[in-house]
Amino acid sequence: MAEGQKKEFKYDVIRSLGVISVNKTGWTREANVIAWNGRPAKLDIRDWSPDHTRMSRGITLNGEESDKLKEILEAAVVE
Repeated sequence: MAEGQKKEFKYDVIRSLGVISVNKTGWTREANVIAWNGRPAKLDIRDWSPDHTRMSRGITLNGEESDKLKEILEAAVVE
């Protein structure tokens, strides 16, 4: 690959879980289940442009990591 070229990648949004927030430019922070480059699907959290043609950097979590995050968030709930 020549210097300065972007590496191509493919993704498939398996399931949209929901919009976490919307910023003033219309981009949405979303939680989705996405398969990247033909690999097994993972939980994915990142910002998307209104037409879903562009995305920001994000975070992907496998099943074990997703379960741990759920435990942490449930423990963080203040009553």
